[in-house]
Amino acid sequence: MSSSAKTNTKSCASSCHPSSGAASAGLNRATLDKVAQHPCYSPTAHHRYARMHLAVAPACNVQCHYCNRKFDCANESRPGVVSEVLSPNDAIRKAKAVAAAIPQLSVIGIAGPGDPLANPTRTFDTLEGLRSALPDVKLCVSTNGLALPASVDALVKLGVDHVTITMNAIDAHVSANIYDWFYFEGRRLQGRQGAQLLIDQQIEGLRKLVERGVLVKINSVLIPGINDAHLPEVSDAIRGMGAFLHNIMPLIARPEHGTFFGLNGQREPLPYELDQVRDLCGGSMPQMSHCQQCRADAVGMLGEDRSQEFNLEQLPPQSEPYHNTMQRRTRIQAALSTQGASEDEDACLVAVASESGEAIDQHFGHARRFHIYAVSSEGAVRVGERHVPLYCHGASECDESEQHNNLMTVLDLLSDVDAVFCARVGMAPWQQLEEAGIAPVVDHAWQPIRESLQSWWSQRATAISRSAIRRGVA
Repeated sequence: MSSSAKTNTKSCASSCHPSSGAASAGLNRATLDKVAQHPCYSPTAHHRYARMHLAVAPACNVQCHYCNRKFDCANESRPGVVSEVLSPNDAIRKAKAVAAAIPQLSVIGIAGPGDPLANPTRTFDTLEGLRSALPDVKLCVSTNGLALPASVDALVKLGVDHVTITMNAIDAHVSANIYDWFYFEGRRLQGRQGAQLLIDQQIEGLRKLVERGVLVKINSVLIPGINDAHLPEVSDAIRGMGAFLHNIMPLIARPEHGTFFGLNGQREPLPYELDQVRDLCGGSMPQMSHCQQCRADAVGMLGEDRSQEFNLEQLPPQSEPYHNTMQRRTRIQAALSTQGASEDEDACLVAVASESGEAIDQHFGHARRFHIYAVSSEGAVRVGERHVPLYCHGASECDESEQHNNLMTVLDLLSDVDAVFCARVGMAPWQQLEEAGIAPVVDHAWQPIRESLQSWWSQRATAISRSAIRRGVA
């Protein structure tokens, strides 16, 4: 990193972001940045970054014919299977241990073993705890969508900007053959009535998420003879609603799994059938082809599952503050994002307050997250983010003690960066930033992020070079 204890980081802006598949088709830079470290959303990130699923949601509000939620099934690797259901507190403890052991961990999701939004207290307690305890990790939720519309605001507030919806049909006649029952607002529904309700809720939730800037991946289970001919229609519809990615997965229906489909002889699709449907749908939506149909407690890179290494009784005692873990993780993830260039001496880390993700357009005191960039002579690469407490709630609501504590927390979370870029910053935080050895920069307010960072770096490098020359002459 740079001199002293700061992180040494160099970019490679042209080569470090996904450039194929779903992550390249006419997307803006802010969207590319969102998916660059997400192994499920990027066709290249899954080779470098790990994910973790926390099994805190045992109940479900929909009974799918292909699902049987099992516990203590260490030898099965499929959705709905876990070895242990966690309390929110245990989930956070496990997440810290995994983050310390697997620095490539970039995303933590809640995907079951039931539906996260059918377990709102357990799910949101976990998400809130994760957001506070692991401020640098992306949060994800996977849901059937039945309870999604009412949950969108809470998800967005917690900084969840990736949501997966399992949508197997947009026609109630088709959908009714995939589900047994639906439980909604105290009512148990079946057949086409319940299927139509599910579809309506999924569509409403999808539209709300897209309006709020959340990236939505649609999962669809390919079921021969039921929805195989219908999935191109699904793909076309979700494109119009603003979905980001379509993930068509093969049905798993083996008798030993105890599902309705498995016990009643519903066959699984053949590989060529899956390829054909993906090809047909690919004309409408980018297709995810690297999905591993992970367990609801999966840990590690896609294609591997290290969940059995992190059962509760095996978790080590917390040996260091997460602050130290976070900074070490940032260095490693910066190296991954910049193909190793982050270790060069002329590189540094900076934080950017940006609401849009494209311009420096946010006041320091209004930022709930800072984008972390690696900057060097080769450019700027976004290497992560830090979620922070809101420093300023507005003059009428400010409590001086709370403001001070929040500012100290923000400074602590940004202690490894060399500069903070924002549209504006007040005098008090300006002074505190300088005292902490962090340069506040407002000269590039409302300007594009990367160009601004490169301009600042060039001026900084010139000043450092001249200073070194003067010292040498002296």
